[in-house]
Amino acid sequence: MGYLRSVGKHRKRATIGIASVLGVAGIATAIFTSTTPSSEAAESCQGLDTALGNNLKFIADQKAAPDQLSEARIANRQAVVDLIQQRRKAAGCTGAVAAPIPLPQREQPPAAEPEQPAVEPEPAEDPIAAKQVCQGSTVTLSGEAGAPAASSNQFPVGTRLKVTNLDNDKSTTVKVSGPSGSCALLNNAAFEQVREPGKFLIRRARIERVG
Repeated sequence: MGYLRSVGKHRKRATIGIASVLGVAGIATAIFTSTTPSSEAAESCQGLDTALGNNLKFIADQKAAPDQLSEARIANRQAVVDLIQQRRKAAGCTGAVAAPIPLPQREQPPAAEPEQPAVEPEPAEDPIAAKQVCQGSTVTLSGEAGAPAASSNQFPVGTRLKVTNLDNDKSTTVKVSGPSGSCALLNNAAFEQVREPGKFLIRRARIERVG
């Protein structure tokens, strides 16, 4: 009788163990499926390639000029790169995206004539147009989680940017939370507020500095 009870317990534990493994696999499959683009593969590949290139450039820049936080930043962006690579593979993207060669450390600049201060143009008739920045820039996502935010290579942390998708007139206003390789790189939450279904790139965007 004792032997049968022991066997029963072992079988029960093994069954529970298998169920747990299958449950985790099912969850992973559901997450992967939900993040796989289902349409417009060419557009998705181009958007994913742009996002991948931006993150690779960020990692290369951090390695070229490291500071105390570079190691943590690089580890975070590497996780984003791995996720984007998985999405590219699922979308059938075959083009190779290489990390750009980082610019060398700047040394003493050569002597040059002093630059004349830039003269800002007079405000246009449309007051909103006068606030626009980064004319012609495309907008994509960094793959980072968290509350809606953006990163930028032109504006300091705390700057408020308004990004409008001119293809669907959706806009979001976010604060710059760190550096990146483009004028405005939106995280997942911010990009979801303005994206078009199945697209990872906003070609016609208006970027405005609002604070």
